Amino acid sequence: MELYSLGISELSRMLEKGEVSAGDITASVYKRIDAVEDKIKAYVTLTLADALKMAEEADRDITAGNKKILSGIPMAIKDNMCTRGILTTCSSKILKNFVPPYESTVTSKLIESGYVLSGKTNLDEFAMGSSTENSGFHTTRNPWDIKRIPGGSSGGSAAAVAADECIAALGSDTGGSIRQPAALCGVVGLKPTYGRVSRYGLVAFASSLDQIGPITKNVMDSAILMNIISGRDPMDSTSAPIDLPDFASVIGMDIKGMKIGIPEEYFLEGMDPEVEKAVKDAIKTFDSLGAMPVKVSLPHTGYAVAAYYVLATSEASSNLARYDGVKYGFRAEGRDLMDMYMRSRAQGFGAEVKRRIMLGTYTLSSGYYDAYYKKAQQVRTLIKNDFDNAFRNVDLILTPTSPTPAFKMGEKTDDPLQMYLADIFTISVNLAGVPGISIPCGFTSENLPVGLQLIGKHFDEETILKASYAYEQSTEWHKRKPNL
Repeated sequence: MELYSLGISELSRMLEKGEVSAGDITASVYKRIDAVEDKIKAYVTLTLADALKMAEEADRDITAGNKKILSGIPMAIKDNMCTRGILTTCSSKILKNFVPPYESTVTSKLIESGYVLSGKTNLDEFAMGSSTENSGFHTTRNPWDIKRIPGGSSGGSAAAVAADECIAALGSDTGGSIRQPAALCGVVGLKPTYGRVSRYGLVAFASSLDQIGPITKNVMDSAILMNIISGRDPMDSTSAPIDLPDFASVIGMDIKGMKIGIPEEYFLEGMDPEVEKAVKDAIKTFDSLGAMPVKVSLPHTGYAVAAYYVLATSEASSNLARYDGVKYGFRAEGRDLMDMYMRSRAQGFGAEVKRRIMLGTYTLSSGYYDAYYKKAQQVRTLIKNDFDNAFRNVDLILTPTSPTPAFKMGEKTDDPLQMYLADIFTISVNLAGVPGISIPCGFTSENLPVGLQLIGKHFDEETILKASYAYEQSTEWHKRKPNL
């Protein structure tokens, strides 16, 4: 078996025993990138020179008996997280030449843990999208069918993991941007509780919703990465001062007697029948493992998409005001200052980003604030209360991750509303701030992956990891690989 096809825990064991070197693993991953990247287009920046240096350093540490948790493990980073001295573009022309002078907290923690940076991955521009078709550079393709989208906005990270172009990756999730592409690419994607992982150095889209999390080949690897990237950070006032558990310690625990909520609102008319069947089969599997399915209701789910697109666009309108052509990034020539501002933003931003900035500016404007923004915040509270009420009776909630498998490229680009509805099952989790994971739970007749979402209580990632691992070990879905 090729080294690039293995996960973090397997490679770490091999490194510890001296069976392979960090240099071997990095060479294997880059050999894979050379073979398939032209088809997949998962990356916007490859960092071979940096990767080789980091692998050499990891090998020196291992030889000296100082092996770290991620020593020699090549990982990809979504290109909206700052990497010092390395391009960070958010897949936008307005930042195509931006090289940050500082490192994000999560990538600093990965460096301290000995990781190897394989490169920066493609995304929907400024993380605004569900298909990676809104990238200012190119569309990433789904490794299971290169005529289809990989999901978004962390489509590059999910595709890179699924295609074995890295061992694991980080993504960010504002309304489903880790979980939805993980589902469509057949890998594991975890959105932690809001505040569990520092956002310092993550280029902001919607600050009250954004959260960084792992995309991996299996559940154990997600637990390992959560142990590294989580924790209070004085550089991020929204990171929570909460004691960290050992997320990996719950892996392998029995789930007998666990109560799993099944919300009727998540099994909609119009959902793909093969997705519905795969998810219902997964419920039976949990039943056979001793967990108890319990009907629950999340009555305000139907308002989630509308509330999200008011709140997220409002925050985006405010956050993206800093890209004015003056401080950094792309600058257009203009007749005067105002003309330069307008031209820089018109030429630097893509159509979807402009749409969201305009929507957000409108909802925050005088006379409309109470009608839209304030009302959306009230709906958000109702959605959070729905989860609080449901969690009084159950340990976690089970839903589909996406209502459909991966759709064909170009299928929804002319209909933004249809595209927005692709995140209908993931958005509520961000609005409520609770953690959620997507794990593979089947394939359609066209050999496209289906994802299962498990949602937990605030700061209870252990329960969703424990349940996810139990399900994963009783099925074979996570072992299937796309034929590239």
